[in-house]
Amino acid sequence: MLAREVARERPEIVRSVVTLGSPVIGGPKYTRAAGFYRNVLRQDLDAIERSVDERNRVSIQVPLTAIYSKRDKVVQWEACIDRFNDQCEHIEVDASHLSLGFDPKVLQLVSDHLRRHVPA
Repeated sequence: MLAREVARERPEIVRSVVTLGSPVIGGPKYTRAAGFYRNVLRQDLDAIERSVDERNRVSIQVPLTAIYSKRDKVVQWEACIDRFNDQCEHIEVDASHLSLGFDPKVLQLVSDHLRRHVPA
């Protein structure tokens, strides 16, 4: 999420962004951490979602790839779909949330993205 925000604010210093099971809508509202934010931190999840939606009104001008899994039990996969940036490539994989950073197929997808969008 931080890389997306840097790309939004400073596209001249970011060549591309790949997210792995990252929510692009709702902030923590659509994650397993929602209860912690609501009950422990006393955060208003609807207010956070409105703030995230407001940020998303400014499109990101660098190549984006969102990798997500319908088996993800940490982040609801629907929250990973970027409906704000038309150029975002969405790729569904069959992996758990925790394995996204280690799965060889996912790593190959990241490598492919970098090969296409980041000059050597």
